[in-house]
Amino acid sequence: MNIGTQAKKMLAIMVSVGLLGSLSLLVPLSAEVAAAVGGGTRNVIFFHPDGYGLSHWDALRLRFVGPDGTLNWDRMPYAATYAGHMKDSLTGSSHGGATTHAYGVKVARDSFGLDGDVPITARSGQPMSIMEEAIRAGFATALIQTGSLTEPGTAAFVASVEDRGNHQEIARQVVESGVDVIFGGGERWLLPAGVSGRHGPGARTDTLNLIQRARDLGYTVVYTREELQALPSTATRVLGVFASAHTFNDQTEEALRTAGLPLYVPTAPTIAEMSAAALEVLSRNPRTARRGFFMVAEEEGTDNFPNAANAAGSFEAGMRADEALGIFRDFAWQHPRTLLLVAADSSAGSKGIVDWADGRVGEGPVNSGLDGRFVHAPFDGVDGTGTHPFVSGPDRQGNTFPFAVAWVSRGDVAGGIVARAEGLNAERVEELGLVDNTDIYRLMYLTLFNRWLR
Repeated sequence: MNIGTQAKKMLAIMVSVGLLGSLSLLVPLSAEVAAAVGGGTRNVIFFHPDGYGLSHWDALRLRFVGPDGTLNWDRMPYAATYAGHMKDSLTGSSHGGATTHAYGVKVARDSFGLDGDVPITARSGQPMSIMEEAIRAGFATALIQTGSLTEPGTAAFVASVEDRGNHQEIARQVVESGVDVIFGGGERWLLPAGVSGRHGPGARTDTLNLIQRARDLGYTVVYTREELQALPSTATRVLGVFASAHTFNDQTEEALRTAGLPLYVPTAPTIAEMSAAALEVLSRNPRTARRGFFMVAEEEGTDNFPNAANAAGSFEAGMRADEALGIFRDFAWQHPRTLLLVAADSSAGSKGIVDWADGRVGEGPVNSGLDGRFVHAPFDGVDGTGTHPFVSGPDRQGNTFPFAVAWVSRGDVAGGIVARAEGLNAERVEELGLVDNTDIYRLMYLTLFNRWLR
């Protein structure tokens, strides 16, 4: 349905007064997207900023909009604590957490589309994931990923392997899954060794060329931001391959500085650009008009940079994730029969903020610890340990504050995760009060299939 002139004016007013946020329209939606969804269709967008817990969002807010500002994430109307424990672990893993989201049942921590090595019956009673069930039911589908397309946050919705490191088989199952839009890195797992791709050599030990396989299946294949933006208007199946591995370089600040590498691959689209393009493609898919669509999107840099104790990368990844949230929120506002659901499955490194100013903690370049009040874990400045502190955005009085980033570990930490929602059935998040990781599946299933599973 077209949102109409009056609604467009209202949207512009809301943006101008800050109700939708200054970042929410950086990648504008086209008229095609605004007219995509009919009255009886249902859409689900599950956005997974991997590893970004409450402390990460708090730090991101302070860094870029100041202690009195708000992010797109803050403006989502429904929120509840997220419980991410696994069948055999208090802390979720990326592959185990994604599997739980995809099937709605508790699994072992070391699981990728299986319960350990055992096939899963999903909470719906079907021997398949919610995305596989959505494909079978006629929904248009999309998997959007800034890491390799073999990353579990998206791939576990369509791939099942006993070993998370089996990238060859994961890549094959993703490409052959029937998902309409697949964006990510990981070209190396799509080409045989000895075959040169657009981003580097292939690494498969078999002879399977999954780029050619995708073309045979009807996918238009693109490799860069420019090619993505120049997609023909007839393309309804698209494979975007934007890097050899991840679309970012997840190393410490010091390692990147030594190697002369940027945080993100310059030619790769951001998660917001991928998401806006995916909405464009889905909007012209006939299945969207008949049933709706199901999208799972993941910003993986929000997990991998904290796991490398790279504060600058963590902030960059967080802002990219929040920009994508602006795109998703605009779409959900224009299309009320859309559920936008956001959650991580753990907190990567449990990033915290430490004041860094005369008379409080310290001055000069930040280092690894100052006195007995603090755990002697690395403190990060703008370019790693030993560099100048970050400076917050201004508060209401215009004051800014220097600070350092403190890490608990380089691993994933349980606790401090928040699930947020907007749109169709979003109020269920607050009604639950505590959102278990299995409830992510239940909320998505309710919206797609109009059935609240027990």
